[in-house]
Amino acid sequence: DMSISLRSFTLTLSRIKTSTLCLALLACLTTGLPGAAPERRVLVYTKNQVGQGLYVHANISASVAAIKKLGTENNFLVDVSDDPAAFTDQNLKRYKALVFDNTNNEIFDNEEQKASFQRYIRAGGGFVGIHSATGAMRQWPWYWSLIGGKFLRHPKLQTFTVKVKDPKDISTAHLPGTLEWTDEFYYVDHMPDDLHVLLAGDLAKLDDPGKETYPGKNFGDEFPLAWRHQFDGGREWYTALGHQPEHYSNPGFTQHILGGILWAMGETK
Repeated sequence: DMSISLRSFTLTLSRIKTSTLCLALLACLTTGLPGAAPERRVLVYTKNQVGQGLYVHANISASVAAIKKLGTENNFLVDVSDDPAAFTDQNLKRYKALVFDNTNNEIFDNEEQKASFQRYIRAGGGFVGIHSATGAMRQWPWYWSLIGGKFLRHPKLQTFTVKVKDPKDISTAHLPGTLEWTDEFYYVDHMPDDLHVLLAGDLAKLDDPGKETYPGKNFGDEFPLAWRHQFDGGREWYTALGHQPEHYSNPGFTQHILGGILWAMGETK
């Protein structure tokens, strides 16, 4: 009787192990399926329109590597694509945030891709824009409202003073009150009124002959360079900084981007 009980116990244990293995395998298989429940996963989108006179940043490989590293260090998954076919309802449901990483000019192939993007945002999706992302979709007013403006121009590359406007935000709390930064100083227009400004650049010492025309005194002696807001159901964060490839190996800057991703994913207020 004792040997029968032992055999029964061994058989039951074997079945438990097999069931556990099957469940683990099923979890692995379903995690990556389109339409699976959103996890801590972001899509880094790097599409640029290519053509004569159209600028594509040389920083994309460096920025992608930096965001992948942030994912590894902070326990979120990172997928990367420059294919607008990724913008389907089923695929976008997999992501807690979309990161438009130095996208520029036309970045969708058709209206249905744009509509899927809109549905994702309206369902509460997160969005992060980096540097030239304000130069994408320049004929689409909804996108200007989403990202916080439409790229207008920038003066020559130079060092300027950046002021932290919200020292408590997750994307700026690690920065000093002011810092000197070498970059393209981006001007955007069509800016919504509800932007929560995180960083602003000092216009007073900026070498830019055109600054009296725009922005003029619209924002006093400074101009917004990073912000966040909520628009059309989603959470949107943007930084105008990040032109140089070496910026993406700067821990202060990558921490800035990390904060934006975490905020867009809804993990901070």
